[in-house]
Amino acid sequence: MVPPLGPAISLRVMRDWIALQDSARMPTPVYLYDLDVMRARLAILNSMFGAQFDVSYAIKANPNAAIVKTAADSGQNLDASSYAEVVRARKTGIDPAKISFSGPGKRLTELELFIGTGSELVVESFEEIADAARIASTKGITQNVLIRVNPDFVPRGFGASMSGKPSQFGIDEQSAADAVAAIDAAPNLSLVGLHIYTGSNSLSADTIVENFENMARLFTELADGGSRKLEKLIFGAGFGVPYHNGQTPLDLEKVAAGTLHIAKLLRSYAGFADTTFILELGRWVVGPAGALLTSVLSTKISRGQNIRICDAGFNNHLAACGMMGSVFRKDWPVAHLTAEANSIEESVKLTGPLCTSIDALAGPLNLPFVKRGDVLAVLLSGAYGLTASPSRFISHPEPFEIIIEDGEFRDVTESHHNHIHGHGNA
Repeated sequence: MVPPLGPAISLRVMRDWIALQDSARMPTPVYLYDLDVMRARLAILNSMFGAQFDVSYAIKANPNAAIVKTAADSGQNLDASSYAEVVRARKTGIDPAKISFSGPGKRLTELELFIGTGSELVVESFEEIADAARIASTKGITQNVLIRVNPDFVPRGFGASMSGKPSQFGIDEQSAADAVAAIDAAPNLSLVGLHIYTGSNSLSADTIVENFENMARLFTELADGGSRKLEKLIFGAGFGVPYHNGQTPLDLEKVAAGTLHIAKLLRSYAGFADTTFILELGRWVVGPAGALLTSVLSTKISRGQNIRICDAGFNNHLAACGMMGSVFRKDWPVAHLTAEANSIEESVKLTGPLCTSIDALAGPLNLPFVKRGDVLAVLLSGAYGLTASPSRFISHPEPFEIIIEDGEFRDVTESHHNHIHGHGNA
């Protein structure tokens, strides 16, 4: 039986890190990533889905080199959404064939660098097919490609939907057969697979299974009714994380039962008997493995509301502040890591340090009494955190990044630090 959320970074680990710091100059904001938790979550996926599916880690979820290396060393495939992410993937030493390069905005210079490296290109437009064919012909090589398909239908229940509407992502379902024909007609391109990623952050097992059914239908139709042999089918998994009060964690066992059944049905087709089925996901793997720690810079009361101004705001965590596609901002889970014993709860609004009224981190919410210098943690922050945020806005110090592995802490910070201003509360 898998716990509802699965393994997650612990309060004990975060407090252990705090205990190692100089309390006068607490180096916050800081992202903590627990690699042991990440590995445990990958192990769960492999144990539950491994009979039919491999896993591909979506680098965009968290591209820190230590995170990407952990995914590669755990035997996963890597999906890059930019050429810079391709470079990160290569630096792990992974087999190039386990790297896929997707994304709607590939530059010609990037395609020229990428094609012929032994990794697989996910094409998302007819222009890109033509560009890839021309570059491969010029180099005198054959480039393996997958077609990303934009389905006409996407079930309701995803946090963000990328298909079923005009989109920069992939080739529309009604044109996908023409894309297959265009690749077949290009002597220097080889169609090795199909790719669909329609939506993200779903907490509904029924929605995910229904989406897999639709992906399986499309894959079969585009593979000549299942008779065409394909090496890979990439299923955008969309496994979600419960960020807000009232949300129920994804029932992974129900997802596994439904998707494994679909995979077995696909295996009955001659073309898919030896095909590698791949789950592409990132958030579910690394989201609960991380947290953003922020210190309280100052306290005040404004019109009867307790305000706590923190050193992290939407410049460090855009998603937690509700600015990554949310219609209404909802609080992510916040933990008070330095609360005094038996302190009384109070209603507080947490803001960031930015000189703009929209910099609201959380609240009003009830927390044990929060004073200047206290450290709070925004949980479930291992995915779409630092690199999904405008960290240079108003030039506040950028967060550190620290990994935890086997009880040891290591600085893996990649961002630029503005030491003129310093860090912490001193």
